This record gives sequence, structure tokens and C-alpha cells, in this order.
Amino acid sequence: MGESGEIVKWYGTSTDIDDLKRAQVKLRQDEEELRQITDAIPQCIIVLSADGHSLYANRAAIDYTGLSLEELLADNFRERIFHPEDLERLRTVRERALSKSDPFEFEQRALSKNGEYRWFLIQYNPLRDEYGHVIRWYATGTDIHERKRSEDRTRNENIALREEIVRSSLFEEIVGSSESLRRVLVQVSKVAPTDSTVLILGETGTGKELIARAIHNRSRRSTRAFIRVNCAAIPPSLIASELFGHEKGAFTGALQRRMGRFESADGGTLFLDEVGELPSETQVALLRVLQEREFERVGGGQTVTVDVRIVAATNRDLSAAVTGGIFRQDLFYRLNVFPIGLPPLRDRVDDIPLLVEYLIDRYAQKTGKRIRNISKETLNLFQSYDWPGNIRELQNVVERAVILCEGDTFSVDETWLTRASPSAPVASSPLASLVEREREMIESALRETAGRVSGPTGAAAKLGIPRQTLESKIRKLGINRYSFKTS
Repeated sequence: MGESGEIVKWYGTSTDIDDLKRAQVKLRQDEEELRQITDAIPQCIIVLSADGHSLYANRAAIDYTGLSLEELLADNFRERIFHPEDLERLRTVRERALSKSDPFEFEQRALSKNGEYRWFLIQYNPLRDEYGHVIRWYATGTDIHERKRSEDRTRNENIALREEIVRSSLFEEIVGSSESLRRVLVQVSKVAPTDSTVLILGETGTGKELIARAIHNRSRRSTRAFIRVNCAAIPPSLIASELFGHEKGAFTGALQRRMGRFESADGGTLFLDEVGELPSETQVALLRVLQEREFERVGGGQTVTVDVRIVAATNRDLSAAVTGGIFRQDLFYRLNVFPIGLPPLRDRVDDIPLLVEYLIDRYAQKTGKRIRNISKETLNLFQSYDWPGNIRELQNVVERAVILCEGDTFSVDETWLTRASPSAPVASSPLASLVEREREMIESALRETAGRVSGPTGAAAKLGIPRQTLESKIRKLGINRYSFKTS
């Protein structure tokens, strides 16, 4: 410019940008080749920018999610695909890992186009330029759902094993050689190798769980879990969640998804003790599992398929419960495929000496005592007693006697065994109403237990119903339980 500010001359310059253009073309070609390569890979792959924004998703990711490429590249795609629990758990981990520029990985659940969450191992690998700067991230998802399910099963099997070690079983072996017990063991040996549903029937304390375990241990499922559920010990409002599991938020207190006993027993055996106590709505769900081998968790819509063998047990008369409308007839037929009736201890008199010797040895070892003899009077007393509580009552009496024993001879106080008055026959008539039959059964039980309602030797245990239920029926029928008290 001149002094007056006018332009005097123009200077033109030229810059060779061929190399830059060629580099840009080369980069586009490389990216196109990478896209073609990732589309050919069966694993889900998402290409991200250096700061973690999605740039491209391969064909496998599109096919799995059912979303379009534009939807997968949107800022909210993670909220649409990944499980809410995993998003919250991994958000900070992901942001921290991206800032460090090193490869990293984690496991999370991704939603498929079929509405099912499956577990994936997500591996992040960086692509760097010639200066070592991260220019792309490649996130590769590998389906590990079956591995996770196997880990869950193993974890639950271990939990069940620990529970079993802590929980004292009735006794560790089947003790006895009576004809009635041998008939039961023959049935066990025949049905165990099959996958048939078994219904074990017997009074309280006869060892139904022991037989269920014998069936499992002699089956092809013996290396898998044996899961026990006491249907009478779980509140009716929680039994469905206990059996089938629940999703997070299904009810107050459901803070996370929980597997039920059916999933824990997948591949193994589920023992439903006191199955006659199941509420009606749970009976419907159980019937579906028996028929179709599938169910839905409480609060969820996803169908879960399981391979579980059912062994059920009850001390109730399920036929009478069906007649009274308390138990579903179709479920009874499904459970009653192979019934096994356990004899009460009063019908196994010949086994009592063996059982007593076994239990004495067991409790003597625990207490550090040496008991060499059993008094003849005690053995005669045991064999003449009718044992309304069966083996469980015998177990309790022997344990108590061992604790109190001061010498090497085992004996018991006769007053420990409460004898009931002879039971009167229950009148039966095909025209008798259900109400009258119920009254007769309750009065007969009260007569046999000298008016006692609760406890292992009470009328409620004898009838196989909860104490509160029996007390309610006694009030409703106007029965005077105190009239059955013996002097």
C-alpha cells in the first residue's frame, strides 16, 4: 500500500495441498474399508470418536438391536439398549477409562429386538494416529449370556450347599430294614433314574426330605443343585417371588432383579415341601411350569425356560383338599405322577432299635460322651409308643436323653412320652357333608392329642394344617377343644 493507503501491488501466493487432499481421501478410503470389515464380523461393533461419541455401528449391532443406524448413533442410544442398572453402575467407569486412552472392558446387559436382555462382554480398543493420539474407539460386544447363567447357577448351588451344611438335616442316612421301608426304597430306585415328577406322602416327621434327596442323589441330575422350598414357611404374598424371582421395582423392597428357586435349580431338582400349603394363584403358576417348563418373573414380561425335576411332599390329604376346593385338581394330577407313601414310625417298630442306636451315636459324639448300653425298659417303651411326631420326635427325645445321661447306659423318663387316648373311628358316609366330615376329622385329632392344638404332637400337625387355621375352624364349628383334655 502507498502512503495514502491505496493498494499499489497485489501479491499472490500458492500452497501445494495435494498431500493434504490425498491424506483425506486415503482416510476416507481406510474408514470405508474398516466399515466393510466390521460389517463382516459377526460380533456387535460400534465405532466411537476419541471422546466417546458413536460414529458407526456394524450390521451385527443393527441386527441384534433392531434399531436403525441413525438410532444407534443418537446420543441416547445407550439408554435405549443397555440395562438401567448397568448404565448407572458403569457410567463413571466408562468415562474414566476413556480419558486414560488404554484398552478396557466390562460386562453389561443389552436389549435385543426380541425384548430380551442378554449379557455381553464389551471390549474397548483404541485406534491411534502416527503420533499416538487416539482418533477412534472400537467397542466390540461378545455374547456371554450362557456363561453368566452358568455362573449364576453355580453361585446359587454353592449358596444352597452352604445353607444345607448349616441346616441340620433329619439324619444323614436312611436307617432301617423293615419291610415297609424296603418297599419305599424299591420305589425310589425305580423312579430316581427317570425325570418323572414324584409326590411323597407321609405324616410330619417321617423323613420326606430324606427320600427326596435319595431320589436326587440317584438321578442323572445328582451333580446339579438340589433346592428345597418349604411352601408353608413363606408368606403367601412372597411365595411367587421366592419360586419364580422378581424384577427390580416389582414391589416395594425389590431393589434389584432376583433369581427364584426355579432358576437356581435349573438342571437339577426342586423339592417343594408342604406343597399343599401353596396359595391358589401360585398353584396356577406352578401348573404352567409343570406343563410348559417356563414362567415369568414377578413384575417381568420375559419368559424364562428351565429344565427342573419336581419332587413334592405333603402331610395333607390332597384328595380331600381337591374335594374341598382348596387344591387344584389339574395340579394334583400333575404332581401325582409317581406317589410314594412313607410309613409312620409306629408301622416300623422293627426299625426303632437301629434308629435309636444310630441317633445315640450321633449325639454322643457331639457331646463327647460314651454310651455303651440301652436299657431294656427304654427300648420296650420306644417300641410300644405310637410316635405321633415320628422320627423327628424320636430324634428330639434321644438328643434330650443323651444330654442328660450321666453314665454309659441310655435311658429316658417315661413322662417325656405323652400318650393319647385311643382314637375313635371317624364316621364315614358317602352322603355326609364336607362340613360334618371336617368336624369329625378335627374332633378325632383333638381326641387323639388330648385337646392339644399346637406343637409337633398337636392336632394341627396331625391334620397337616397351620395352627391358626385349625383354631379358626374350631371357633367356626363351635368345637370345645377343652372337652378333650384328659385328667
